[in-house]
Amino acid sequence: MERHFDEELKNLKQRLLHMADTAQQMIGLSVRVLTERKEALAAEVFKLEDSVNRMEVEIEDAVLRLLALRQPAAGDLRLLTAVLKINNDLERVADQACNIAETATDIIKEPPLKPLIDIPQMAEVAQKMIRDSIHAFVNHDPSLAGEVCREDDKVDQLNEKIFRVLLTYMMEDPKSITRAVDLILVSRNLERVADHATNISEDVVFIEQGKNIKHHIQN
Repeated sequence: MERHFDEELKNLKQRLLHMADTAQQMIGLSVRVLTERKEALAAEVFKLEDSVNRMEVEIEDAVLRLLALRQPAAGDLRLLTAVLKINNDLERVADQACNIAETATDIIKEPPLKPLIDIPQMAEVAQKMIRDSIHAFVNHDPSLAGEVCREDDKVDQLNEKIFRVLLTYMMEDPKSITRAVDLILVSRNLERVADHATNISEDVVFIEQGKNIKHHIQN
């Protein structure tokens, strides 16, 4: 029974890895809609969302089945609970990617407001945070999880910078307001992606070290 549980848990981790890879791929594609001004890429994002939604249901069903059959003790229960939480965070990352793709399809119908530098950079950091947070969970690596949490500060700073710059555009030219607001929304979506990666990493630290590090990461 113990060996069967370990195999099931290993399988769940592999599914989460695949789900995370798909979700961060969606982020990359959604931002490319904006940077490459290719609306067709949005359709790829929405297609991948269907895959993520299926994975979420399958993972949740598998965890609930294990909980019912196994009735796990403390350590295993924490792991399975973490899988459920991570599963939910990854599904919400996919939702953020869809939000970006939808907003980007509106943005590219108008002339570019400004060169896009910070948003692609923000997306790269957020994607890496998703990858690293899942690897931290799978490999029992609280050190890597802590690094992910610290990267969230970088995303927050970029988000604030983007807001300040776009606010200046809106103040100088009211005709730019709609485009500027849409870019701010994209930035906020990416900031939320980073938040989900941080949630996952905080869970990893709690599981591996028993520490609750929410809101007070130490450098």
